[in-house]
Amino acid sequence: MKPTVYICREMPEELIAPVREHYEVRMWESTSEAVPRDVLLREVADVDALWTVISDQIDEEVLNAAPSLQLIVNMAVGYNHIDVQAAAARNIIVTNTPDVLTETTADLAFALLMATGRDLIGAENALREGRWTSWEPLGFTGTDVYGATLGIIGMGRIGEAVLRRAKGFDMDVLYHNRNRKSEMEDMYGCRYAELSDLLASSDYVLILVPYSEETKGMIGEKQLSEMKETGILINVARGGIVDEDALYDALRTKKIHAAGLDVFETEPVPLDHPLLTLPNVTVLPHIGSATVKTRKAMMKLNVEALLAFAQGEEPNHQVRG
Repeated sequence: MKPTVYICREMPEELIAPVREHYEVRMWESTSEAVPRDVLLREVADVDALWTVISDQIDEEVLNAAPSLQLIVNMAVGYNHIDVQAAAARNIIVTNTPDVLTETTADLAFALLMATGRDLIGAENALREGRWTSWEPLGFTGTDVYGATLGIIGMGRIGEAVLRRAKGFDMDVLYHNRNRKSEMEDMYGCRYAELSDLLASSDYVLILVPYSEETKGMIGEKQLSEMKETGILINVARGGIVDEDALYDALRTKKIHAAGLDVFETEPVPLDHPLLTLPNVTVLPHIGSATVKTRKAMMKLNVEALLAFAQGEEPNHQVRG
């Protein structure tokens, strides 16, 4: 008898086909709407495996409702939406999708940095709304990227990929990380800095740390006050790392110049969120990994983990609590 897998979003059939050979497959038939909580709780009651995306909250309630669950494959690198410790206590394996989205996310991070610095969205909106009526000496002016100082908080794979892009723009790069990386400093000429020094010195501050209890709220009122008034904050990591109330106040009162956000504490972000009322915020709908090639590579890693488990092998890319 085949094990059963429940897939929390509709996935392309060409990727699901090999899974069907080894599993009884049930799937939420929407690509754009999250599986409702009551449906998820009902569906996990008899499944052996679960394929999740970042909008699915896999907590104690879900795990308690899934007595047969042995494997959770997660279509993301981050897994703060999954109670990994609770899963481990039940001998449930959790996997993620590292490495394949590094360069794509670095592209997006640098694109958002540039779009925010030059206020590309504001300029486009002005054109579309008929507010571009003449050339102005200081019209639509932004902040230089070339030659600016970039502070990267979290120098993992994506941070190093952004660093390579930044050096092409002759940026002076500072970084803050749990571990100093001397070889990288020698190779690229970047410099380690304590967080407060990085914030005070950087024209652009880019957040790339994973979300954890340690990093929750790590950029709050104090840290924002240490930034330059001309400083720009970019977050492509996870919502919750930045205190959104403090960020709103800092932007509204011009304590910092602008922010570019691909992530929010609540996603999708509510349309009445105060940050969306500010003209000096560039926002995106969590699209760091959003290229066809990368998303399909992430799906493929999930499929490989499912197939390995079905064949009695250890799935790759297991994460620990």
